[in-house]
Amino acid sequence: MSEPRSAPTVGQVVLGRRLLDLRESAGMKREEAARILRVAPATVRRMEMAEVALKIPYLQLLLKAYGVSEEEADAFVLLAEDANKPGWWQRFHDILPGWFSMYVSLEGAASLIRSYEPHFVPGLLQTEAYARGVLQSGAIGQTRPDDIERHVDLRMRRQELLTREDAPRLWVVMDETVLRRPVGGPEVMRDQADRLLDAAELPNVTLQVAPFANGPHPGTYGPFVLFRFAVPELPDMVYSEYLTGAVYLDARAEVATHLEVMDRMAAQAATAHRTKEILRDLRKEL
Repeated sequence: MSEPRSAPTVGQVVLGRRLLDLRESAGMKREEAARILRVAPATVRRMEMAEVALKIPYLQLLLKAYGVSEEEADAFVLLAEDANKPGWWQRFHDILPGWFSMYVSLEGAASLIRSYEPHFVPGLLQTEAYARGVLQSGAIGQTRPDDIERHVDLRMRRQELLTREDAPRLWVVMDETVLRRPVGGPEVMRDQADRLLDAAELPNVTLQVAPFANGPHPGTYGPFVLFRFAVPELPDMVYSEYLTGAVYLDARAEVATHLEVMDRMAAQAATAHRTKEILRDLRKEL
């Protein structure tokens, strides 16, 4: 049996989709592929859905059956070996839920991240003290000091992607509530405002605040994140979190609806320039 993972790497997701495409192009059903491997059809499905690590012997048998050339198969296997390596975040497996491991993997592979946040500053833009204050509130369901510090460490590590060489574009719309909800006291909030102002100067970061005065907007149902990727095998994907887990949506209609809502919110919110003024005014109030 293939070895399970708490959450797949993006490389496994991409190769799983490629494997599915190769099988379908070969005109082969999952049951036929399963007979080649002498496994249940569910095992083939789990490989294609990146629910298990990609076992190299299985891959070699399937690629040959699908009519893939020896050179292409060798290249596929090399990619699979690399994809099977644990992501850096998996060292936090003791405190990181499986449903959020996938988020961190997608976040690191995205070329564009669009986020709507009605409650807190997005994790990629939080200061260490602000993050600690949010986590101490029990927002993630854990309050043990050691676990909280591990979560803070993970959150700070995630932020490194914003300044790396191939950094994604981050476009955030936050409700004014985010800025008005005190976390950790005035000093923490002042530092957090400074952090947002610094982030807004990055060429790959766009921040917008949706002021109270603008009234309701179409995204008031809850926070969500939209990912876009450079690799064609990965479609746009939406992440939506609830109290004890999250859902990942990649159906075209669902993603299109979220994208339309995000565009409407961005058009209605304060501009990036006006948002900087709002942050500076808030900074003076604190």
